[in-house]
Amino acid sequence: MKGSFIIVGFFLMGVFCGVTHLLPTWITDYNFYVLCVLLFAVGLTVGTDAGIVQRFRALNPRLAWLPFCSILGTLAGSIVAWLLFSGRTLPHVMAVGSGFGYYSLSSILITEYEGIELGTVALLANIIREIFTLLAAPLLVRFFGTLAPIAAGGATAMDTTLPIITQTAGREYVPVSIYCGFVTDFSVPFLVTLFCSL
Repeated sequence: MKGSFIIVGFFLMGVFCGVTHLLPTWITDYNFYVLCVLLFAVGLTVGTDAGIVQRFRALNPRLAWLPFCSILGTLAGSIVAWLLFSGRTLPHVMAVGSGFGYYSLSSILITEYEGIELGTVALLANIIREIFTLLAAPLLVRFFGTLAPIAAGGATAMDTTLPIITQTAGREYVPVSIYCGFVTDFSVPFLVTLFCSL
């Protein structure tokens, strides 16, 4: 929960700096390089975890479908949102939905392809998804089962929402959560780029 407020705080601070022109505009030219550093950090984190392969091998084969169901459910929800809210093309809405909670990557990619407005929408949509998972995890487990907060967390299920998932679903779901977050996380650059290029 604290991490979500820190992220929202940095976002608001960035908006304030942009509106008041406290920082020079050439800083925005380095978005791509910041993105590359973030991707390197994610790869480094995964690569240095010695037990990650063993945890993936120990998964129930049926649970291997969870991230794909989460991805398909999110994309189906994006289509419903497109039908309800006019003003954006279907590829734009699908690109925003394809962030799966990975706000730092998807919002930068979408900003690079489609501009700051849609990138901001993607950032807010993904932050809201994370905060929803953090706040609603106990209710999701109670009404929809132990896999619900993992699917709702999307890409964040392996990092920021993992503690609340562990607390509400149980420690035995940690490998499932990491696996689901990893696969969903990995799909973000491919799907976002695909929908932005349509």
